[in-house]
Amino acid sequence: MNIPAELKYTKDHEWISVEGDIATVGITDFAQSELGDIVYVEVETLDETLDQDEVFGTVEAVKTVSDLFLPLSGEIIAFNEGLEEEPEKVNTDPYGEGWMIKIKISDPAQIDGLLNDAGYKELIGA
Repeated sequence: MNIPAELKYTKDHEWISVEGDIATVGITDFAQSELGDIVYVEVETLDETLDQDEVFGTVEAVKTVSDLFLPLSGEIIAFNEGLEEEPEKVNTDPYGEGWMIKIKISDPAQIDGLLNDAGYKELIGA
């Protein structure tokens, strides 16, 4: 199970990479393995400002559809359009080419409430 130490995590299995006031968000290696083969990623919230824990999109696997929850309040400024053609990148490279959105963070203090790698490993029993 790949759980990079430099990232932050949520109890809903999203990962977050913060650079300045921009956060990149995707789902974790654990989440993609639990979901199975991902066939579609839908994000209809581009250019919207949402609160922490609001649904920003869905990920559809062969067997299920799961909501995606915003880990930090902010404006969704980018969607990984490569996932429209190749949603399986979420399975093959969840922390790289499988990223989903970028957020302009509105409340940096929320970052402190996210899990570190040790906290996430404890959450999933790794």
